[in-house]
Amino acid sequence: MRVGFDISQIAHQGGMATYTKNLAEKLAEDKNIEMRYLYYSFRKPYRGKLPNVKSLKIPPMLTEPLFNRFRLIPVEKFLGNVDVFHSSDWTQPKTRAKKVTTYHDVVPLKYPRWSHPKIVEVHKRRLKLVEKEIDMVIAVSEATKHDLLAVSSIPKEKITVIYEGVDERYKPGDKEDVEKFKKKYNLPDKFILAIGGIGERRNLARAKEATKGYNLVVTGETLPWIPDEEMPLLYSSAQALLYPSFYEGFGLPVLEAMACGTPVITSNVSSLPEVGGEAAVYVDPENDQEMTKAAKEVMEDRELRDKLVARGLQQAKKFTWEKCAEETIKIYKKIVNEIY
Repeated sequence: MRVGFDISQIAHQGGMATYTKNLAEKLAEDKNIEMRYLYYSFRKPYRGKLPNVKSLKIPPMLTEPLFNRFRLIPVEKFLGNVDVFHSSDWTQPKTRAKKVTTYHDVVPLKYPRWSHPKIVEVHKRRLKLVEKEIDMVIAVSEATKHDLLAVSSIPKEKITVIYEGVDERYKPGDKEDVEKFKKKYNLPDKFILAIGGIGERRNLARAKEATKGYNLVVTGETLPWIPDEEMPLLYSSAQALLYPSFYEGFGLPVLEAMACGTPVITSNVSSLPEVGGEAAVYVDPENDQEMTKAAKEVMEDRELRDKLVARGLQQAKKFTWEKCAEETIKIYKKIVNEIY
């Protein structure tokens, strides 16, 4: 079986890039399928180690019209004949192959106020192509599947939930390494970590208000964006992760923190309870008092902290990229054999 996979998201940062990179690497390990990767970026040439990568130097302003609007060039022009083509969440190129795509969330469709109007326009246009042509959609959580059913006409039987995974490098950091890391970035001895982001979705204003009695470190604000290879040390350095997002399609930082032995406080909405299970403290993201109380309890109750650490380490083990790849390959085989 020959599978084409759009890995262009690797050129960017964030959860979609993490998903694309890790899944692509695991798929490449399977000897029963022939993977062919499509990568397009104008400023960032592909520098990874995947085999069979077709790299195209295309400006971002041309990518969407080329693959979503005009669609004059089929993906086979770049990858040759493939049995399955797995598209990104941004473009849906023309192809004769069976079509799979992954939806990480439906923010531009369900909450357009959190996205730039042009991004909303692109996602609406692409959704029409997905509704018309797709053979199977992978949703990264039951919450994302539920939201996708609400905003689209995609049949329920054409949406399969496959969870993301946690990279093996996310584990409790060595005490000496953690201390060196804290000194390198001039971090407080004890602090609560929050993940920064664009716009209001990460709920940082309330997070700052709720943690006034403690040191709050926010990636991208009070702390520069940390290289991926150092993120396990950042999680390991924190006494807790506060992730009170209003909406997440999956919420990978929750699992990454748990895998590093860091207690997690997160929202009781969207996919977050689904991902955190019984290993996190949940709060109403719109309730300041709840968030303040949770921060105090996690920071000051040693027994609670120990329980959250133990449960978190076990919860994170349930989510692996190997499992994600295995279930994704099953989808490829199903649609090729036209078994639904």
